[in-house]
Amino acid sequence: MNFFQATGLDRFNPAQGGVRGMRVVASGLLVIMAGLYLLARAHEDPQAFAGWGYLRAFAEAAMVGGLADWFAVTALFRHPLGLPIPHTAIIPRNKDRIGDSLAGFLRVNFLTASVVARRMANVDAAAALGRLLANPPQGGKTREGIGRALATILESLGDDRLGAMIKGALASRLRGFDIAPLLGRTLDAAIVENRHAEMLDGLIGWGSRVLLHNEGMIHDMVQARTGKFMRWTGLDEKLSGAIVEGLHKLLDDMSTDPEHPLRLKAQEGLEQLADKLQHDPDTRAKVAGIKAELIDSPAVAAWLDTLWQGARLKLIDAARNPNAALGGQVGEAFKQLGATLQTDPQLRRTVNRFVRRMTVGLVADYGDGIVKLVSETIRSWDARTVTLQLENAVGRDLQYIRVNGTLVGGLIGIGLHLLGQLL
Repeated sequence: MNFFQATGLDRFNPAQGGVRGMRVVASGLLVIMAGLYLLARAHEDPQAFAGWGYLRAFAEAAMVGGLADWFAVTALFRHPLGLPIPHTAIIPRNKDRIGDSLAGFLRVNFLTASVVARRMANVDAAAALGRLLANPPQGGKTREGIGRALATILESLGDDRLGAMIKGALASRLRGFDIAPLLGRTLDAAIVENRHAEMLDGLIGWGSRVLLHNEGMIHDMVQARTGKFMRWTGLDEKLSGAIVEGLHKLLDDMSTDPEHPLRLKAQEGLEQLADKLQHDPDTRAKVAGIKAELIDSPAVAAWLDTLWQGARLKLIDAARNPNAALGGQVGEAFKQLGATLQTDPQLRRTVNRFVRRMTVGLVADYGDGIVKLVSETIRSWDARTVTLQLENAVGRDLQYIRVNGTLVGGLIGIGLHLLGQLL
């Protein structure tokens, strides 16, 4: 039990008391100075002990300093003694202007795109995210908060902005990926393992079905190109039938004979194609052109949009269930991603760039709205509410000013009294 607890004055202890306690301490000190002043004045005698003069000077100056600081501190929040003295009750009278100034301060110093970009340049958000994903909380509010935050971010971010960014990044990766060598190596491996035979069988079967469904067209083509004599004698029918029968036999022979000359020729063509895909610049350029046309086509754009929408919905559903999002196979995938974010500088730079651009974009889009919200919120507050909020926040330190003013004023009074004695 300390002194304040033992005497029942713990509410006045500056370490424990609040604004009310410090106000009582400052006012009590002022009362003590008044008592000392009266005591010194009653016993002051120029012919007797000179210390009473110094005590009077100290107490008198301390009262002046304490009263002046009391007036200044009180004038910030209300009219001293309830008197409508000009330039008092400063905070209640200027509540709206304070709100506008605070909002403007936030806008200029925190919610400007250039300021945010400059501050975000030194923020390694990817590394922090990697540490969090690699060692996710095992339970409690932090785990639930991560899930809610992720779901809120995915839901609140504009689908057009986020979706366009992700689909654009995916399309850029596809454009930058040289697919021709990969196709060539894949075709080479298929030929070595004889898996190309299934592809040839499939092509031959497809050709047989196409021929079967277009026999009438072949008859019509032969008939259109033969003379009247052949049509009159019926030779055109025999010719077209022989052509169709010969094509069917050719396809059947190719299907059943692995060493058929045309089948071997097709295999040779595949081998040449695999080599060109890997080493021929012209072939690789043609494949790149075809790939670019496919990526820019509406069909691929619709496919990417379908992939994104499905992934977004799954991510939101998983985020709403943090145990699912951070556990099981999905959790293991997140842990691997977290480890990669911490060890892969290129991926970390990409993620940090994305976070920086997203943050700057949010500030650019919603900065004015945030500033307006702050200003309108403060304007909607009652003047008494604002006064109490600010007084509770800084009133304790302001009461210290009163205490310091009282003591410093007293010391100045002693100095002036001493100077008067010397002169």
